[in-house]
This record gives sequence, C-alpha cells and structure tokens, in this order.
Amino acid sequence: MQRSTLRYQGHRDRQEALRMRLRELAANRVRFGYRRLTVLLKREGWRVNAKRIYRLYTEEGLTVRTKYRKKAASRTRVPQAIATAPNQRWSMDFVSDRFVDDRWFRVLTVVDQFTRECLLLYADRALSGEKVAAELERVVRERGVPTSITVDNGSEFASRAMDAWAYGSGIGGLHSTRQASRERIDREL
Repeated sequence: MQRSTLRYQGHRDRQEALRMRLRELAANRVRFGYRRLTVLLKREGWRVNAKRIYRLYTEEGLTVRTKYRKKAASRTRVPQAIATAPNQRWSMDFVSDRFVDDRWFRVLTVVDQFTRECLLLYADRALSGEKVAAELERVVRERGVPTSITVDNGSEFASRAMDAWAYGSGIGGLHSTRQASRERIDREL
C-alpha cells in the first residue's frame, strides 16, 4: 500500500453555510422532508440537488419523526397576533357534513381576521390542494394578496400545490396554527 493513500486527508468543502440554512428551514418547517426543503433552497438561489440535500439532511440528523411521543411537554399558550388592517391575515379551514344518502361533502371557508368577513365558501365532495389553490386565486384577484394565511395542519393546506401557489402569489406564507405558536414563543424567548 502506498503511503500517499494511507495518509490522505480529505479536502472537501463542509458547506457550513448550506448546512446552517438547511437547519434553519428544517426548524421552521418541522414536517417538511428533504425534498420539500430542496425546493425551498432552490427558490432562495442555492445551486443544489436532492441527493446532496439528502446527504446533509441525514448527517445533521434532521429526519422527520414518524412516531409521535406519547406525552408532549406542556407549553403556555401564546395569544395569536391581532390583525390591524383588512386583507392583512386570512384564516382557512374546512367544514364537513353528510347528505341524506350518507355521502360526505366539505366546505372550504376563508375569513378575513380583521373584518371577520367571509371571503369564500366553496363546497365540493373532494377538495384537493389544486382545487383550493384555484379558488384562492379567484379570491385574490377580487380582494388582493393577503400578508399571510393561517391554516390548520390539513393535508390540502400542506400540499405542494398550495406551497407553490403561495410562493407564486407573493404571500408571506401559509402559517399553520402549530407553526405560528412556535414562532411567537421563539420571539418571546
């Protein structure tokens, strides 16, 4: 064996800046996996691919937990920030009910938090992220773009279609109720 191969020291860049930004994004978006984080990094201008992000993601120990803890630590609830102007913050959620023949339907509701005005009621038997984004686009054309939208952790709101729509529309973000309370706690600390 040659001494040069035995004593070789690697000179690869550790990519500390990318690792730090990946940790920040993973802390803000706890349920996002490496593929969704790759999309966010590409939007910010990083020249990365999914394989590199997966390698860094696993090295940093950022994998999404699949098992939930039995008992979560109790936290004090922080009241949500109050909207100070119309069209500043919207809230979205679903209401569901049954027809007489036991078929389910759902109604998407969008409310302006300042004026308490109902901006949208959209009923359908199956509401996907694409349908929600299309209806929200119609409301945005009429009312303008809100600063942020508060949503629950439903699969329709956490979909790629909704994330792409929010980014394309210039909305400050889709904030889940869990994420919004975590951000407020971090600001207070």
